[in-house]
Amino acid sequence: MQTLTHASFLALALVLCCLGAIHAQPQRGLPPPRSNSFDANAVILKQNFDLNPDGSYQYNYETSNGIRADEAGYLKNPGTQVEAQVMQGSYSYTGPDGVVYTITYIADENGYRAEGAHIPTPPPVRAANAPGRFFK
Repeated sequence: MQTLTHASFLALALVLCCLGAIHAQPQRGLPPPRSNSFDANAVILKQNFDLNPDGSYQYNYETSNGIRADEAGYLKNPGTQVEAQVMQGSYSYTGPDGVVYTITYIADENGYRAEGAHIPTPPPVRAANAPGRFFK
């Protein structure tokens, strides 16, 4: 009888150890903000969202740690073969180096295009059939 009790105790101890090891594994995804970080205590200072009956919209927000975002969107050529959703806006944040980084963007039937002073620009591409000629 004692052997069965001892075996049950060992099995229970093994299960608890396994559960503890699983729980102790680092979580996947985004790490939580550091508790001593300025970002961990950020609050929303301003937030607006306007949705119109035609589906167009505008939103913006600003946080206490300097993050700002603005976007507007609408449906281009509604009800036609060339109907496209258009979204354009910008966002900015302060990097770890203290510099404010700003991205402006547009997304439409031609894809997503972003611009910012810190985004590298690729060199022009040489046309295959025209040596010495470049396209931007």
